[in-house]
Amino acid sequence: MAVTLRKSLKTIEDYKSTNPHYTDLLDILADILILREEYRKNMKDSIFRVEENLIAQKMEGGLPLIDIAGKQYDLSRPKQYFNSLISIAEKRMPEVGQSIVSFIKKEEFDWEKMIRASFDRREEEVQNDAQTEVLSPSNEDQENFDLIDLFTEESLRPELENVAEKYGALVEKAGWSEGYCPICGKEPKIGEIREGEDGKRYLFCHQCGFKWHFLRIKCPFCGNDEQHSLAYFAVEGEERHRVDVCNKCRRYIKIVELPKSSEELNLDVEDIATLHLDMIAYDEGYN
Repeated sequence: MAVTLRKSLKTIEDYKSTNPHYTDLLDILADILILREEYRKNMKDSIFRVEENLIAQKMEGGLPLIDIAGKQYDLSRPKQYFNSLISIAEKRMPEVGQSIVSFIKKEEFDWEKMIRASFDRREEEVQNDAQTEVLSPSNEDQENFDLIDLFTEESLRPELENVAEKYGALVEKAGWSEGYCPICGKEPKIGEIREGEDGKRYLFCHQCGFKWHFLRIKCPFCGNDEQHSLAYFAVEGEERHRVDVCNKCRRYIKIVELPKSSEELNLDVEDIATLHLDMIAYDEGYN
């Protein structure tokens, strides 16, 4: 069952009390969740069409349902949503918001190209290099770029979330075993383990909101299943959140450990509230 907006906003307020240094980002996320729900209420159907007769073949072949990098879609509706998201930054962090507006007005900024590149890792590296040249190296500008990245990802979320909800049950029955999302192909940043269910691990896709089962002793990024080269770490006093790392590819994923009886969590919120774990992972040489 999906986490309700009310519960998600309550969790955000709780985290603002315990992690006040994340207040600005959590406030932005709260506004995003409200705007996302409004978008979904006004949607009749997603702009992304699934070829239902090919679902079984795609799942067997390790191909996600939606191919955003390879197919052409009318992205005008997500582009309008992206502009609405920018207004959140202007409201919550006026100076940062103005900097973002100035940046996206630059000739070098291509929103649609950035969208497509984010679904193709080879193109994404080239695109990121090009955009980094536009930004000055200051920490403030890097923060602006991180928010642009967040808003760009979110701009497709309601449309892809609709697809995930519609076809999620079919995907689950197909036994998808890849480390990237079966709906849209994005790599996960966070997941969860529910004890009492044989310790099953589930990976979560921020791009479409889908969650799928994945082997616990296996790296989702390189497929390494050698236990001696897989590890995890946690911060003392925060054992519910941990970081699974692979010492072969040097990648990591954050994991929330939950008891079997625990209610569903909003993993978008959990991701923001555990950004310090990302920083620790980066410092340890993982990416």
